[in-house]
Amino acid sequence: MSDSISQSSPTSSRGWTSGIDHYDGALDIEKAWREGLKPDPFMAVSEWSDQYRVLSPKSAAEPGRWRTERTPYLKEIMDCLSVSSPVQRVVFMKGAQVGGTEAGNNWIGYVIHIAPGPMMAVSPTVEMAKRNSRQRIDPQIEDVPELRERVAPARSRDSGNTVLSKEFPGGVLVMTGANSAVGLRSMPARYLFMDEVDGYPGDVEGEGDPILLAERRSATFQRRRKVLLVSTPTIKGLSRIQREFESSDQRYYHVPCPECGHYQPLRFAQLRWPEGQPDKARYCCESCGALIDEHHKTQMLANGRWVPTAEGDGRTQGYHLSSLYSPVGWFSWADAAQMFEAAQNNADLMKGFVNTVLGEPYEEEFEAPEWERLYERREKYPIGVVPVGGLFLTAGVDVQRDRLECEVVAWGRHKISWSVDYQVLDGDTAQPDVWQKLDTLLAKDWPHALGGTLPIRVMCVDSGYATQDVYGWVRKYPQAVWGGAGARASQPRTAVAIKGRDQDTALILSVSKADTGGKRKGLRVWNVSGPVAKVELYRWLKLPRPTDEELAAGEGYPPGTCHFPQYGEEYFKQLTAERRVIRLHKGFPKATWEKDPARNNETLDCRVYARAAASIYGLDRFKEIHWKRLEQALGVAESPPEPEVPVRQVQNKPEPRKPTRLALRSPTIADDPYL
Repeated sequence: MSDSISQSSPTSSRGWTSGIDHYDGALDIEKAWREGLKPDPFMAVSEWSDQYRVLSPKSAAEPGRWRTERTPYLKEIMDCLSVSSPVQRVVFMKGAQVGGTEAGNNWIGYVIHIAPGPMMAVSPTVEMAKRNSRQRIDPQIEDVPELRERVAPARSRDSGNTVLSKEFPGGVLVMTGANSAVGLRSMPARYLFMDEVDGYPGDVEGEGDPILLAERRSATFQRRRKVLLVSTPTIKGLSRIQREFESSDQRYYHVPCPECGHYQPLRFAQLRWPEGQPDKARYCCESCGALIDEHHKTQMLANGRWVPTAEGDGRTQGYHLSSLYSPVGWFSWADAAQMFEAAQNNADLMKGFVNTVLGEPYEEEFEAPEWERLYERREKYPIGVVPVGGLFLTAGVDVQRDRLECEVVAWGRHKISWSVDYQVLDGDTAQPDVWQKLDTLLAKDWPHALGGTLPIRVMCVDSGYATQDVYGWVRKYPQAVWGGAGARASQPRTAVAIKGRDQDTALILSVSKADTGGKRKGLRVWNVSGPVAKVELYRWLKLPRPTDEELAAGEGYPPGTCHFPQYGEEYFKQLTAERRVIRLHKGFPKATWEKDPARNNETLDCRVYARAAASIYGLDRFKEIHWKRLEQALGVAESPPEPEVPVRQVQNKPEPRKPTRLALRSPTIADDPYL
């Protein structure tokens, strides 16, 4: 017996060692199993943030320990994301500089440390997701020891830590862009953080609304899921965050008046300041009328409370917050007043003010005025002659089966325009004759009211119909380059092919290479946003006209004013033939332009193309030096009267140049004999 034991001891020893290894592995499994049985903790996200979160100097204006008391309005929003809260969806429609994104980042840290599970963070694009990972998430993990010990360094082998993926015990954080359908359906997610949702594309790769696509990832978790949607709103009727907020219980943050104690939400209409002195802005209590200085804001925020104003569905809580609530030292009431004053004469600046300061969707004026109103405002300058104020010409050409239609437009300072001529060139566009007529039109020099002549600098030809014929004709002329017409000293006239697009991010969307059937590869086609151009044009057509007395007093025309000669009624009917409507498309609202079936719209298209030509030439990027050169080429000793904003004189300094009302950037214009 003893011999058998003795003989088996080496084997037993080896087996015991193997058993220890097996036992250690079993302990790890048992530990993980026991961890999985633990109920979710009761610590709230705001408590975790105050105890653990450290703001990195790489991304925060106030680095150091996070303090919820600095932004007390975020406490309830963050605590709704805690696992102990019954709320499933949180919608936060906000202005800028109130801490919304950092609240979401606090939630990410809380999930990694306290309530692990699969989490997805969605940015508008994949590139933005990568930038957010490097600038915010990586520093947060590095600066918080409790997170650092749970997420292995990226340099470690098989660490599971990449730019767009952070693995941790019990879960994983995946970051992706709303423009990637693959990323949105990559995994089930108990936690879903969607930031700046109004920047998401309307239809992601043909699969529908990215919000709906992402929320399907959390459907399997049912009542245990948490969804946070954060964004600054954009256009009324199209804003996703507006749509989600209006489906919630619509909460507003009420703060007490330091004088009478009345609770009220902060509204911009209650700000008061002497005209021209926004630095003296104070808040007027809606109850007692007391004027409140901004230093009271800290105490007002500390004692504030969220008040729901709608019933909601019981699972979604919505919060609205303007930048008026921004803590002292971040964004002041004086800053808001100054931005409002600066935006008075600029629709683009006003849109930014409404979106980023008020945190509200902007209602654009996109309805066309009545054609009769434009017809009655025609002017008596001669057709075919460039009026005083016109400094360069562009043209837009619409291509039909049996004709070409072309409008020649003169452009001056402040984007004021004059229609110089509108011509219909009859002929089969599949034959060369009508294109030869267009050659003659482009070669023409147009007389100016001050003497001399002007050429058409850039002509845009729509390539949506008879595409190869358009490419063949355009190929004979110099191609434009971004920032200038690309003209040569011997051939100043430029013709380009354009393609209309439904995207509304910019007037000139991109420049692509055309498929010309193997002939001279590399022809540029300019992709132009019809919606952007039409919204701008219809806003310009509604501008008020100064009276004769105001003109005599030197008031001038508002920026963007459109002048027309004695055209017939048909021109104005076509110019106002479309309207913008909001329709559901694959489950989300989309703006589309629809034509009145009783009217043609060729004059509207030609004006859009002429506007695109002006942008290609450099209108949106001109500096004062470029306007001066254009005036000098015409022999203008002094510029014609222009609409100006008052300029405050500065002592001991030369008088500043009068600014335009629109912000302009410097172009990179090619050499041009007319400049």
